[in-house]
Amino acid sequence: GRLTLADALVYADKEVGCESIIELSTLTGACMVSLGKDVCGVWTKDDDLAADLADVSKVTGDKSWRMPLVKEYNEQLKSKIADITNCGTRYGGAITAALFLENFVDKKKPFAHIDIAGPVW
Repeated sequence: GRLTLADALVYADKEVGCESIIELSTLTGACMVSLGKDVCGVWTKDDDLAADLADVSKVTGDKSWRMPLVKEYNEQLKSKIADITNCGTRYGGAITAALFLENFVDKKKPFAHIDIAGPVW
């Protein structure tokens, strides 16, 4: 799933040329552990995009919460045999999932990962 999603992000970024990318997926159960079944997690380093998404959340009633992108957790994604691994350790799995996806979008482009694993079910 994550590798297919990575391909889709590259396509949206490079081929379609989106100005910004907002990706929604049921990427981890880890998000449900921290936020429950009614709140989705939002990961973005772009404060303007985060504010826009928070506004939309209020208008629609779809609950969301901005989560941290802990850069040190990128260490968990290092691989001895590949450019990057798609899973970190047991702890911080929702964060490492978002960090993994960031690798497939231009660093200058506004990008948000929204984990909807809880609310979608």
